[in-house]
Amino acid sequence: MSDTKHSNSRREFLRKGFGVIPVVAIAGSGLVSNIAQAAPALTSTDYKPTFFNQAEWAFIQSACDLLIPEDQYGAGAIKACVPEFIDRQMETPYGRGELWYMKGPFHPDVAPEFGYQLKLVPRDIYRLGIAACDKWCQQQHKKSFAELDKAMQTEILKQLESGNIELGDVPAKTFFSYLLKNTKEGYFADPQYGGNRHLVGWKMIGFPGARADFMDWVEHSGQPYLLAPVAISGERG
Repeated sequence: MSDTKHSNSRREFLRKGFGVIPVVAIAGSGLVSNIAQAAPALTSTDYKPTFFNQAEWAFIQSACDLLIPEDQYGAGAIKACVPEFIDRQMETPYGRGELWYMKGPFHPDVAPEFGYQLKLVPRDIYRLGIAACDKWCQQQHKKSFAELDKAMQTEILKQLESGNIELGDVPAKTFFSYLLKNTKEGYFADPQYGGNRHLVGWKMIGFPGARADFMDWVEHSGQPYLLAPVAISGERG
């Protein structure tokens, strides 16, 4: 959310984001990691969330739309159905924290190298974080996050990223980091997990996907890869 401008900044942001997503996220092992009526037009499918309620769903759609907006380089998070990806992840072992050691003791003030130290699983981080953020927005602006204009929403996301908003049980930086990480994962994961609809994320960065082999391209070293990406299901971009 930095104000520093670079040429092709969105493409560079997504390329870097793709580079740090674990391979297991793309493979979908479960580590891949509602809009108050404010923005129903954002939704690109008829998907009905199973975890997020209406107010939470509103927040998720608005935030994802800002984190990866549609522009001249390709579709954004909404057309890629990233909110659906995040909602579906909340109903997996990842969302419930079943892949983590969660017995405590919890020491949130220790150095980062000690790893994750909160007693909250991703479902808790989203549920508590969204509620606290919407409460803060109501106190400061008399509207929920999803009801604010994009300029104000962007400013609030910047404050969450820098930890300048007090969310109570959830550190603002932690909440924002999960929101950003899961948004990028949803944009680049295989479509079978709900996001990257029509392989728009892979097409943007030129990722070939799950092709069985590349024998038809071995003689084209140094040339742009022109074949469409392929999903695990066989869908072609």
